[in-house]
Amino acid sequence: MQNDVCHATQLRKAYRKATSRYDVLLAPLGINIGQFSLLRNIRRMAPVSLTDLGTRVELDRSTVGRNSKVLERMGLIATVPGKDKREAMLTITEKGHDILDAGAPLWDQAQREFETRLGPQNMKILADLLSSL
Repeated sequence: MQNDVCHATQLRKAYRKATSRYDVLLAPLGINIGQFSLLRNIRRMAPVSLTDLGTRVELDRSTVGRNSKVLERMGLIATVPGKDKREAMLTITEKGHDILDAGAPLWDQAQREFETRLGPQNMKILADLLSSL
């Protein structure tokens, strides 16, 4: 091995550090950043199929299905029949909207903290680097 530094490991460590701050701030709502993000995407696309949601968030349909079941058990989303009844569609419940409304300022705070820590120039560099992957 020419390089002892594993890029995947470094990215995973950075991911865990970044998401942990969001998770800490969202914890009082009983939701983590992955759930909050999925909920936001469902709201943007609702009603949305698991397939279309998976495409949007770049996760396979089965992973999106498992994660959406958790949100459904929490009462944050509901499953309704699709046009042809073969695929279920996801919608946001009133409780889900309430969580999104309560979580928005917490998410904004995490964003500001992240941006303050890295600074505007490094945020731009980071966004460019990540989008190139």
